[in-house]
Amino acid sequence: MSTLTLIFALPLLAAIALAFVPRNFAVIMRAVAVGVTGVTMLLAVLMFWQFNCVEPDANGYRFVSTIPGLGAESLGIACKLGVDGLNVGLVLMGAIVAFAAACCSFEIKSREKEFYILLLTMTGGILGAFMSLDLFFFYFFHELALVPTFIMIGVWGRGERKNFATFQITIYLSIGALLALIGLIALYLQLPADVRTFDIPTLTNYFAENTMAHSAQMFIFPLLLLGFGILVSLWPFHSWAALGYGSAPSATAMLHAGVLKKFGLYGLIRIAIPFCPEVAQSHLQLIAWLALGNVLYVGWVAMRQKNLNLLIGNSSVAHMGMIFLGIASLNLIGVTGAVVIMVAHGFLAALTFGLSGYIYNQTGTLEMSELGGLAKKLRFIGVAFVMAAMAGCGLPGFLNFVGEVTVFFGAWQVPALRTVTVLAVWGALLIGAVYMLRAVRAVMHADMPEKWAAVSDANLWRKLPYAVLIASLLVFGCFPKLLTEKVTPVTEQIVSMATVKQEAPVVVAEIQK
Repeated sequence: MSTLTLIFALPLLAAIALAFVPRNFAVIMRAVAVGVTGVTMLLAVLMFWQFNCVEPDANGYRFVSTIPGLGAESLGIACKLGVDGLNVGLVLMGAIVAFAAACCSFEIKSREKEFYILLLTMTGGILGAFMSLDLFFFYFFHELALVPTFIMIGVWGRGERKNFATFQITIYLSIGALLALIGLIALYLQLPADVRTFDIPTLTNYFAENTMAHSAQMFIFPLLLLGFGILVSLWPFHSWAALGYGSAPSATAMLHAGVLKKFGLYGLIRIAIPFCPEVAQSHLQLIAWLALGNVLYVGWVAMRQKNLNLLIGNSSVAHMGMIFLGIASLNLIGVTGAVVIMVAHGFLAALTFGLSGYIYNQTGTLEMSELGGLAKKLRFIGVAFVMAAMAGCGLPGFLNFVGEVTVFFGAWQVPALRTVTVLAVWGALLIGAVYMLRAVRAVMHADMPEKWAAVSDANLWRKLPYAVLIASLLVFGCFPKLLTEKVTPVTEQIVSMATVKQEAPVVVAEIQK
C-alpha cells in the first residue's frame, strides 16, 4: 500500500476492528485510537517531508495511487488519491489534529466503543476527502466524516441546547452538502458524454482548454458558492457553527472546526473558481463583503459571549472571513495566504477547543463569570491558553500571522477591495484582540474562586496534544517557507486558470515583483 493509502485507510480499518472488540475494553479502544492516529500522523509528517523528493506526475500530483475495487469505470469513478501543494498541508494538518483529538477524548466515559469507532471513521473520511482526486469520492468521504459529527453531538454533547444544536447543524450542513452535490453533478454533465469523468486532474485540463458555457457557469458557481459557503459558515449562513461546536465533545469540535470545515474552502479553490472563472470573477466583491460579515459581525458577537466555548466558536467563524477575503483577491499572494490560514486555523481551532475541554472537565463549567485565576493552578494549561490567544490575535511567530498578513497584502493589490481590506484589518487587529484577551483575563487571571482550589494541571500525557499543536503553529510560523514553497506553484496555476487569460501573466508578474 502507498503512503497516502495507509494514511487514509488505517483509521477506517481500525474503526472496523473496534467493532469486534468487547464493550468493556475501553482502555484498549482508547489506546487503539491514539496509536492509529499517532501512526497516521507520523506517516503524514514523513509524506510532507519527502514531498519535494518525489517526482510529480504529468498533472503535478505526488504519491498518486488508486485503490482497486472501488469505483465504477462506466461512470468515470475511481478511488484515486494524490497530493500537490494545495492539499499536502491540509492532509498533514488533518492527521496532526486527529491525533490531538484522540488524545483529548479522555473525557468520554460512556459508550466509548461507539465514540472511538465514529472518531476513527471521521478521521478516515476527512483525510480521504482532502487527498481524493475524484469528485465522487471527494464528496463521499466528506459525507462519511460529516455524519459522525451529528451523532457525536447528539449522544455525547453537553449543555442544555445540545439537542437543538444537533438538529440545527444537521439541517444546515445537509442543505449545504445537497447544494454542493447538485453543483458537482451539473459540473460532471458539462463534459461530452463520451469523455465524462469525475477525475479532478482530467476535469482541470479539460476546462483549462475549453471554457464552460456562461449559462452553465451562472448555474453551477452560485450553487457551489452557496453549498460550500454554508459548510464553511460563511456569513450570513454561520449561526449553526458556534452553538454546534459549543455543544460538541472536545474531540469532535477539534476535528470539525479545525479540519472538516476546510472542505468547503478547498472545494472553492480547487473546483469552483478555476472551473467557472467568468462568473467567479463577477462574484468576487460579493464574496469579499460577505467575508467582512464574518470578520466584523461575528467578531462583535464573539465579544458579547459569556461562555468560553461560544466565544471560541464565534472566533473560529470570524477567522473564516480572512480566508474568504484571500480567495476574493484572486491573485497569487492572496490565495496563497488563504491556504496558509486554512492550515493555521486548523491547528489553532483544535488547540483552543482542546484547552476549553480540559477546563470544562476540571471545573464542570465554561461560563467565564464563574471562572478566574486558573493560571495559578493550571500552569501549563494557562501558558498554552495564552499562546493560543496570541496566535488567534495574529502575533508574529505563529503561522496565523503569516497567513493574515499575506491575505491583507493580496487583497490590498485589488483596488475594488481596499475598503473591505481596511475594515478587515481593523476587525482582525482590534475586535479579535479584544475578545481573545478578554477570555484570557476572565479565565486565567483575577481572583480564583475557592471551589477551584482542587483543580489539577495536565500530566505529561495530557500535555502532549497541546504541545504538538503549539509546536506546529510555531514551526510553520517561524519557517513558513516549509509550507508556502509547496503551495505557491499550485495557487499560481489556479489563479492563472481563474483569471481572464490575457491578464493572468500580468497579474502574476506584478505579484512576484
